[in-house]
Amino acid sequence: MPSASLGTALGTTLIDRRDTHRLIPAQYADGGASVLARLTDDDEILEGIFELDNATNDRLLAESRLAPGIDERELVFGIPSYRIINAAFCHPAPGGSRFNSGDRGAWYASFELKTSQLEVAYHRQLWLRETAWEEEDTADYLDYQADFRAEFHDLRDSAQPAKRYADCLSPTSYTASQALAAQLLESGSAGIVYPSVRRSGGTCIACFRPVLVTNVRKGYVYTITFPDFKTPPTIRPA
Repeated sequence: MPSASLGTALGTTLIDRRDTHRLIPAQYADGGASVLARLTDDDEILEGIFELDNATNDRLLAESRLAPGIDERELVFGIPSYRIINAAFCHPAPGGSRFNSGDRGAWYASFELKTSQLEVAYHRQLWLRETAWEEEDTADYLDYQADFRAEFHDLRDSAQPAKRYADCLSPTSYTASQALAAQLLESGSAGIVYPSVRRSGGTCIACFRPVLVTNVRKGYVYTITFPDFKTPPTIRPA
């Protein structure tokens, strides 16, 4: 686990990057068909289901000052794709991800489309493996592009002793990386730029602040198909 000094020792870099890529399941996109609509054809029952879902929706709770991990004053409103931006911070995975806890999310993206595709494919295959899914699995992902211009803490810096932060790039554990992220978040960090763990030579960014995720717009939809949980996927435009 990083020591208390590691967060302050990590250097920063001015990131001025356009057209980063974040792939999310197409059903969660702005205007995407809700998966809840599959539950019934009865409009009255469906309306009740939506009301129940909204009552426990983490993004709506945060926007109403009821979420523990993020203050609604940090969220963004009135700009294109603001719901998608806010959702990234209000819907963390239960155990968190590489640079966030289960209480507060982050906007993860990659500098290269291929890196984003392989990052997403890795996590989907992991889920298929955990459920021992033997049949074909197909899912559509929408590429959300965004721009960044801010100082980010940088794990790519070759001047930093590699072994000092090696645990933060572990392929199997988020313990060290979440501890480092907690230190940086507390200190006011914008986020972290780091080498992709799933694609050699790729670069990823984890942005801690909704307001720094700018010019978000939709790209193309890509279909990721796994023949089964053991076989590498094919990725193609939908």
